[in-house]
Amino acid sequence: MNASEVRLGAPAKMSGGAIQENWAFDALIVDGPYAGTLGLVLRTDAPSGVSLSRSRAEEHALLTAAFAAGVTVPEPLAVDPEGSVIGKPSYLMRRASGNANPRTLARDPALDPHRSAITETLGHELARIHTIHPPRPDLDFLGSDMSPPAHRRIAEFLEQLDALPHPYPVIEWAVRWLERNAPTRPASVLGHGDFRCGNLMVDATESPQVTAVLDWEFASWSDPLEDIGWLCARCWRFGADARTVGGIGEFDDFRRGYEAETGRTLDWAELPYWEVLATVRWAIIALHQGERHLSGREFSMELALTARKAAEMEYDLLAQIRSIDEAA
Repeated sequence: MNASEVRLGAPAKMSGGAIQENWAFDALIVDGPYAGTLGLVLRTDAPSGVSLSRSRAEEHALLTAAFAAGVTVPEPLAVDPEGSVIGKPSYLMRRASGNANPRTLARDPALDPHRSAITETLGHELARIHTIHPPRPDLDFLGSDMSPPAHRRIAEFLEQLDALPHPYPVIEWAVRWLERNAPTRPASVLGHGDFRCGNLMVDATESPQVTAVLDWEFASWSDPLEDIGWLCARCWRFGADARTVGGIGEFDDFRRGYEAETGRTLDWAELPYWEVLATVRWAIIALHQGERHLSGREFSMELALTARKAAEMEYDLLAQIRSIDEAA
């Protein structure tokens, strides 16, 4: 930070972060460009994680690219890829103000007058992420495979299902449906990979606004509709099912913001396919989260309960695919 002295306050573990740990603290910076009191977050590895999660150094690089592209993200400040400071890899970023609690964002009636504006802003934010295109030497860890993202996801799903100790016929059937209906477009943009209610921070003051897009650990080169399908899938509406964009707002508001930022439209009729893909993906993640607990690697009631969500996703998959097939 180009300072002669930095005094750190006591860290406090932040809530959430089932895959990574986040620690908040204040720093008194004596001089230099950041002189003063600075709210910070240290992000590091949890005791056990998910194999497809990006490393902390990679996540820091993604945050840096997004910050440069004008996405509303916490400013990345430093990275320790080897873990030489605290014994495991970590990175440091500014602490954003606001609330990322998904149930608050989806259900708080105080936000109702502002939902249209917030949802339109989310369209702008995701569109800015999608302005980042391959190739990018600073993001070379994302690889050079530009094959159709749906095909890559399906291959990942099959591998992840095979790694589970029990079969899940409904999920396997849904993966087969995805395979038979998969779009063939190559990857073209940076996908956030987890752009949803819960990773979006909103400052719910007199004039609520989006203050941070968080958790970049699942980013990859992708199709723009994958992120949008993930955001709009029913599993991320937190009970506010009538508001299709993450339980926060209406799709028309999101689309207006997205298209205003990009100056182009997408094949929106294809969105239901990506919502099915999102539901399959979350079901498999939930099952693997449960295995972290059941295997004895990490005792956690939260992880154990997350696995129970898979049954709900199976029901959603049956309903979603039936609706799509009947409309065809």
